[in-house]
Amino acid sequence: MDEIIKQFPNLTENQILQFQNLEGLYQDWNAKINVISRKDIDELYTKHVLHSLAIAKIQPFEAGAYVLDVGTGGGFPGIPLAILFPETRFYLIDVILKKINVVKAVAEALELKNVKAEQIRAENVKGDYDFIVSRAVTNMPDFVSWIKDKIKKQNKHNMPNGILYLKGGDLTEELKDFPKATEYNIAEFFTEEFFETKKVVHLPLNFKA
Repeated sequence: MDEIIKQFPNLTENQILQFQNLEGLYQDWNAKINVISRKDIDELYTKHVLHSLAIAKIQPFEAGAYVLDVGTGGGFPGIPLAILFPETRFYLIDVILKKINVVKAVAEALELKNVKAEQIRAENVKGDYDFIVSRAVTNMPDFVSWIKDKIKKQNKHNMPNGILYLKGGDLTEELKDFPKATEYNIAEFFTEEFFETKKVVHLPLNFKA
């Protein structure tokens, strides 16, 4: 929590409270359903919350923007981003119903009015989004094939609309067909050892494979 407050000093009292409440909510749900690996639950704020918020360091979301979180699992990166950007609308999807049920319960407990969660495959999602976020659910070529027709044409952010993807390690091979992809090293703004090899990948819509 201290690192979140340090990195995002303009949080309101309500946002700080919402972030603080995440730990108890996820510990409670994890006792019933294994949403987060047992070894990671004690490092929830570093490995899940702060990791999710790395996207905000690359591109803050505007009021009225639409963001799709594909393969959200227990709500990452969508829930922390929804707390940080209450005027942005987030649609969190996963194919596993029990995880979506946890997301709905957490969003309700935090009174997040800007979150919709649903059990659905990415290919079946309707609508257009400013950005599509995810945390390493699959390789980039497969991910692009799922969502390539779901990105808004009009741009309202500094970055072109497209994908913001949390990934780790050497991505040279995975991104070789996407020359417009840009890798941002999370370690440049979060100093914890966990982030040494972690990246945010931005892939604009108008890439040429």
